[in-house]
Amino acid sequence: MSTIAQAAPPSRGSVLYDPKIRGAAYQILLVVVVAFLIYSASVNAIDNLRAAKIASGFGFLENTSGFDVNQTLVSYGATSTYGRAFVVGLLNTLLVAAIGIVLATFLGFFIGVARLSPNWIVARVATAYVELIRNLPLLLQLLFWYIAVLRPLPDARNSVSFGLGFFLNNRGMYLPRPLIDGDAWYVVIALGIGVVAALAFGGWAHRRQMTTGTQYPVVRTGALLILGLPALVWILTGITAGNPIAFEIPEQTRFNLRGGLQVFPEFVALTLGLVIYTAAFIAEVVRAGILAVSKGQTEAADALGLRSATTLKLVVIPQAMRVITPPLTSQYLNLTKNSSLAVAIGYPDLVQVFMGTVLNQTGQAIECVAITMAVYLAISLITSAVMNSYNRRMAMVER
Repeated sequence: MSTIAQAAPPSRGSVLYDPKIRGAAYQILLVVVVAFLIYSASVNAIDNLRAAKIASGFGFLENTSGFDVNQTLVSYGATSTYGRAFVVGLLNTLLVAAIGIVLATFLGFFIGVARLSPNWIVARVATAYVELIRNLPLLLQLLFWYIAVLRPLPDARNSVSFGLGFFLNNRGMYLPRPLIDGDAWYVVIALGIGVVAALAFGGWAHRRQMTTGTQYPVVRTGALLILGLPALVWILTGITAGNPIAFEIPEQTRFNLRGGLQVFPEFVALTLGLVIYTAAFIAEVVRAGILAVSKGQTEAADALGLRSATTLKLVVIPQAMRVITPPLTSQYLNLTKNSSLAVAIGYPDLVQVFMGTVLNQTGQAIECVAITMAVYLAISLITSAVMNSYNRRMAMVER
């Protein structure tokens, strides 16, 4: 009987069984495939652009836009460039994102703590708020605030006056506009000094509290430095060199309001919608973080005679922040990205101005989409980096 010689299996030391080499080969293969797909897509896009006689590149940013934007934080007009329009949309997005993050954080923390309140009514109202807002689409809420709440307001002729130059109508809120003189830089510098001094005092008070247990009025002192110091400089500058900051008060005319600062209803509706919606999710994050702290911590604080508010501020919240911070970062990112829904109510954010009007006028779809994606990616990465740095500070240090 003939025997069939069988090839010996490769030894375990063979290259085929080396996980590092095999993993590197798979990664190289993946990179080659992705590079080929990107190259094919680029060639196809260039050919289609040439066939449609559409120029590629970013030179269109220097061309005249020919359209106006109602809300601008920098000077802009119909004779400005597309690049200037991009800056206007970007600043409007950053404005609503920054204000929304601050307000949503305060509201979310308040609602999250209220859900754990021993008061039955407070806890149930907070629960109803969270369950209602979280289960309604954000776009629907934006349309509600814009169409059902702000649109029915009276017209400019019948504006509601709140006194001190504040008016409300269906065109938005009108309030006094600050007119800044050259000497106002002293007030701005005083404000900066006050902020730095407040932060320094807060850090010093925290270190003293950790070593001695003595508490200091950080909030009151910080408010006095941030608000009192600029106010003092403003008064002294006004006495010596005239009022550095005056206010232009809106005037009620026969058909409209003239002067002052106009806050457009699109901005108000978008800010309200983003804040109220995101705060509901932040509230759940805060509630979960507080519940993650051991009850023994609260019992120990009660045994020391600390009040409930003091226990929450000094014992529970600092420990809960280690659990709260990572998902809180996600909510900040969601709020910033959700601001792109502003296009539904006409707020001139980056998507509405650049991805909408500029793209339609220039036809530079690839460039506009790429720039917009890069901007949102950069905002998200910067926000994540800042929050990760804060999270590392709050992390428990092993001794």
